[in-house]
Amino acid sequence: MTRPHLSLSPERLHAVVFDLDGVLTDTAGLHETAWKETFDAFLRARAGPFDSFSRQDYRAYVDGRRREDGVRAFLESRGIEIPEGSETDPPDAETMKGLSRRKNEAVQEQLRRDSVSLPGAEALLRALRRAGIGVAVASSSANAGAVLKATGLDRFVQIRVDGVDSAQLELPSKPNPALFREALRRLEVEPARAAIFEDAIAGVEAGRRVGFGTVIGVGRGQHAEALVDAGADMVVADLSVVDVA
Repeated sequence: MTRPHLSLSPERLHAVVFDLDGVLTDTAGLHETAWKETFDAFLRARAGPFDSFSRQDYRAYVDGRRREDGVRAFLESRGIEIPEGSETDPPDAETMKGLSRRKNEAVQEQLRRDSVSLPGAEALLRALRRAGIGVAVASSSANAGAVLKATGLDRFVQIRVDGVDSAQLELPSKPNPALFREALRRLEVEPARAAIFEDAIAGVEAGRRVGFGTVIGVGRGQHAEALVDAGADMVVADLSVVDVA
């Protein structure tokens, strides 16, 4: 299921697009923790027993999506309705915007403490640039720029399309492929001559819809199997097993 080694060919590829969280950096776990803290506190404050936010909930409803869309999808799965709210809502407001802000504040606090790149990320990005292959990061996170700068990976990235761009351009969340299409448009590369690395099921589905020449999942075990089921051509455990040759 998971490939022990993968070589990318400069002759076949003009560009590679990367998701950020869980692919280039370890912030996927950071985001999952922040979502759990946010949702469990919200659910606990409501009357009656509750089922806490789980890893399955994270992968099914929020991973790869913009914050507001993640809040909406998770609450719908629990049959909970709250107002949409406004951009001025404080983080303790029981609205979509309030919960989104509460989660973002939790992420920002963790980013101040820790943000590191995952194994193989810097080496692969460096090799791609050396080979003349374009590099883009396409992430639903509005914190993508700060994370790339904190890890030093920003110096290898030519194009970044993130949650800030998504809001400004009104791009729908994954599995809609709009985020990836915008990255390819800025790179001026046709999908068939590009590859995508994604760890989210919604992201793999989006990559397949775009028509990337190669859709590569990043994951292990049962999650690797789920990525293949979602449309990944292959799966690697992490970027340390990928080179350019």
